[in-house]
Amino acid sequence: MPSDLLPAWPARLLSEIDAADQRAVVLAKPLSLNQLNWKPSPGEWSIGQCLDHLCVANDVYLAAMEKGLQGRARGTAQEIAPGWFGRWFIRTAIEPSAQSRKGRAPRKIVPHSAVDLSVLDRFLSTNTHAREFIRRATQYDVNRVRFQNPFVPIIFFTIGTGLEVLVRHQRRHLLQAERVRERGFTNGRGRET
Repeated sequence: MPSDLLPAWPARLLSEIDAADQRAVVLAKPLSLNQLNWKPSPGEWSIGQCLDHLCVANDVYLAAMEKGLQGRARGTAQEIAPGWFGRWFIRTAIEPSAQSRKGRAPRKIVPHSAVDLSVLDRFLSTNTHAREFIRRATQYDVNRVRFQNPFVPIIFFTIGTGLEVLVRHQRRHLLQAERVRERGFTNGRGRET
């Protein structure tokens, strides 16, 4: 499809992914390995764990959505329109807001207890894959094609809802990582590590 005929939603999502990449680079690139793995408390995630969680979540979600596109008829959608359940799920479980709930990550996407410096490159790579998928998905009616939720198999979301979940999930955990950074990297005695 010529770019001048593309609907608005791919450009919006691609812009959000670009912004996520920029936030992640600013946040993680200057960090030492110790800073990347520093946690404000034992029950909280480090910046590296936030990025690791996003890497794995992106991989799992994109694989499920790709499977959902297989064998589907081509079509278009002018804008993404999640149904009532998708809107509720995004608002309460994904979008960072006063209404969203803090919950445990599904077992498939729990981050490693420590990460190495490659986590930033892995995150950027999963976003490259996300961009490729978004471009491919423009050829389908993302409001009609459904995929099986990889964490709760009885739930089927539209591809459009899945894409909204993916970008908003990144926003949520990058905000979480930024809050960790704001709290500082101390070694328990007030000194920066």
